[in-house]
Amino acid sequence: MPRDFSRTLRVAEQIQRDLANLLRLEVKDPRIGMVTLTDVEVTSDYAHAKVFFTILGDAEQIAAATQGLNSAAGFLRHELGYRIKLRSIPQLHFIHDESVERGVRLSQLIDAAVGGDASATKK
Repeated sequence: MPRDFSRTLRVAEQIQRDLANLLRLEVKDPRIGMVTLTDVEVTSDYAHAKVFFTILGDAEQIAAATQGLNSAAGFLRHELGYRIKLRSIPQLHFIHDESVERGVRLSQLIDAAVGGDASATKK
């Protein structure tokens, strides 16, 4: 494993921790609401960071949260500059993470299939 890889992971984890605190304490945009950051992927040159988030709600709330996060990206990047000592702070790209909703949907399908099998065997 190259050394660069482990540092990139540490930087991504630090960005995730600091962004979570900034979103909780500093950002006052009502569109953001209860956003949970699930992962951060940073490029090897630290120029860009994909920030994956989840929010409970419908497509309209997800779109509003994405727009709110993208409008706050400059402020968040500026604040990260004070908290993280890097030569350049990465550009933040916010992406909705659908894995949580997909997992819940699959769990419901499995429960329905198991419930259907159980009722069929009891007859």
